[in-house]
Amino acid sequence: MAPERGRADDAARPKRRGPPPPLHERCALFLDIDGTLLELAPTPESVRVDAGISALLPAVAERLDGAIALITGRSMADADRLFRGLCLPMAGQHGLERRAANGSLHRHLPSLFGLQRLRRDLRKFVARHDGLMLEDKGATLAVHYRQAPRLASHVHRTLRSHLAAALANETGWKLQPGKGVLEVKPDGRDKGTVILEYMGEAPFASRLPVFVGDDRTDEYGFVAVTIAGGWAVKVGRGTTNAAYRLPNVAAVHKWLSALAAGAAGRKRKNHAA
Repeated sequence: MAPERGRADDAARPKRRGPPPPLHERCALFLDIDGTLLELAPTPESVRVDAGISALLPAVAERLDGAIALITGRSMADADRLFRGLCLPMAGQHGLERRAANGSLHRHLPSLFGLQRLRRDLRKFVARHDGLMLEDKGATLAVHYRQAPRLASHVHRTLRSHLAAALANETGWKLQPGKGVLEVKPDGRDKGTVILEYMGEAPFASRLPVFVGDDRTDEYGFVAVTIAGGWAVKVGRGTTNAAYRLPNVAAVHKWLSALAAGAAGRKRKNHAA
């Protein structure tokens, strides 16, 4: 009987996720920003982009013939400010706005009438509590409590009640939790749906989809690329639908650098010729 119990225990134990295989030139790469490409910071505005990642992303894009996109909960305008001069394909606000590889813009914005009342209510709420911050992205609202983790349950209760009151006559809104943040966003759009949209377009089509992320909002993308036969890569600890794991942001940079090194080597070879 003991061996049977042992097998049952093994089946119940979460599987260890190993690192992903090396990237190759037939991949279509999708990258979250905060906690994946960049280290998390107390507030979105205090996140810093070092010169290394600013140089690394163009090299990776060259190796993939442009099949790389940033998939973020930030607004596109905010993310573009972070990566000045680097105009990659990008999806912002969890897919509510999207810039295709050809530069065309696609927006999926619901009626924002009810959100105006919620915005006013949440501004008053965060003003009453030290450590809370309201991030207004236009079509989504996020309350950050990373600097006041003791208020997590209070934030969740308050947003649920305010959401029910302010948007009582509007359907299709949801609360999306993240790392030290709770966001109000339209339902029906997420990082998975937007990745699949990219996969129907050049230069992403017919490639192997790869998505790297660190947060609960990234799980939608993990499921989408896994169903499509691609690689889902979780950064950091925590339960996940991803098949692979990298321990931290530094490991992501190292993994990307292996592919970028091939582009640099190809340049040196061409110059020598």
